[in-house]
Amino acid sequence: MTSALPTQTFPAFFADAPAILVRDALSAFLGAAEGGIVEYRYADAVRLAGHSCPTVAGAFMMTRAALRALYPGPRELPERGEIRVDCRDARDAGVTGVIAAVLGLLTGAAGDGGFRGLAGRFVRRDRLFFEQPLARGDVRFTRLDDGRAVETATRLDRVPGDSRTSWAMSRCLVGQATPEETALFRHLWQDRVRRILVEHADDPDLVEIIPVSR
Repeated sequence: MTSALPTQTFPAFFADAPAILVRDALSAFLGAAEGGIVEYRYADAVRLAGHSCPTVAGAFMMTRAALRALYPGPRELPERGEIRVDCRDARDAGVTGVIAAVLGLLTGAAGDGGFRGLAGRFVRRDRLFFEQPLARGDVRFTRLDDGRAVETATRLDRVPGDSRTSWAMSRCLVGQATPEETALFRHLWQDRVRRILVEHADDPDLVEIIPVSR
């Protein structure tokens, strides 16, 4: 007999983070989701990135705030695949690539390797760009149907980490951490993520929304 494979277990607070609900016309067309309605949770971003950190959490919350600003109606769902995303920084600058991957997951925007579409519909490629001139924000989100746009700037310093985190991380990185110190580092690291996603979910100072004039 073969032993059962281990099951995936995420921190409990992942379930407390807000969800992002979108409508995806391609999913509807291909029958992947009834009515094209797709719900994204923070765990989906973690699966994509392969880890949970303040950067991934910040990108998730940035996208949520931008979509809420662009689609403010109570019954108006964001149209995944119909949003252009412009990043101020280069793809390989700092954590821009990680952020862009999360933005692409949630908006459907892709670079030159994205989906070509079907008979001119459902195109996803050439909707994610880098090194773009922005007025004040880090990322600009633009609705392709009506041209409405917002820029966003995420202020992760609004949710500072515990002063012990750097010390505990360095102990882990050099292989000198005790089991207790390893557990402490992981707790402190994910607790900051929890506070970003849960305690500051609707904090207007976490993600600044900057309207863009047309």
